[in-house]
Amino acid sequence: MKWIEAVSYEDMSQIAATIFKEQLKKVKTSVFGMATGSTPEGLYKELVKAYQAGELSFAEAKSFNLDEYIGITPENKASYHYFMDENLFNHIDMKRENIYVPTGDTEDIEKAATDYDAAIATVGGIDIQLLGIGVNGHIGFNEPGTPFELETNIVELTQSTREANQIYFDSINDVPTKAITMGIQTIMNAKKVILLISGTSKQDAYERLRSGEITTDFPASALHNHKDVTVIYTGVK
Repeated sequence: MKWIEAVSYEDMSQIAATIFKEQLKKVKTSVFGMATGSTPEGLYKELVKAYQAGELSFAEAKSFNLDEYIGITPENKASYHYFMDENLFNHIDMKRENIYVPTGDTEDIEKAATDYDAAIATVGGIDIQLLGIGVNGHIGFNEPGTPFELETNIVELTQSTREANQIYFDSINDVPTKAITMGIQTIMNAKKVILLISGTSKQDAYERLRSGEITTDFPASALHNHKDVTVIYTGVK
């Protein structure tokens, strides 16, 4: 596991963007695993700037998002489909047919989970998986206690996770109680993982990850078993 301490949020975003840009310039058909939330917004801004400056093209690349809420449509402004469109996809040349986000508004959600892993396998797997981390150590929506061997699956969201995501909804009552998420095994199947950690609220999670303890009580600790993980951390946001 490689550790990089950035001097600022902007620095963290630029370091991560450089890794993504180098991968795309090397392999035009790269497959990226994307994440949502406030932490990667700066990275996405850097990628959009690079595209608009003519530095790179996403025309042959593909992306798979980590997760989506169950019970809301892609058009919902709180959905991760909407977040990704607003922060990245509407501003670059990645083809719509190459953009994958888990389906959270289908009647057969279990099939949607199975199909998602099959789609990832069909394109040869994910080259770089982007992650954030929850205050309780969750990655994707894999909450404490999640078995490491799970692939894409349906999860019950903890109260702390729902409260953290309340900022995207009118009230806590509007925050969904379930989500579809890449499982830890799906994440571990990626060739390379980039974990962004930003802000004082994530300090404890960062220190626990750095301790090296591996336990299902702290889902991000599974990353110690991966051969290529880069953690980019800044204590400010």
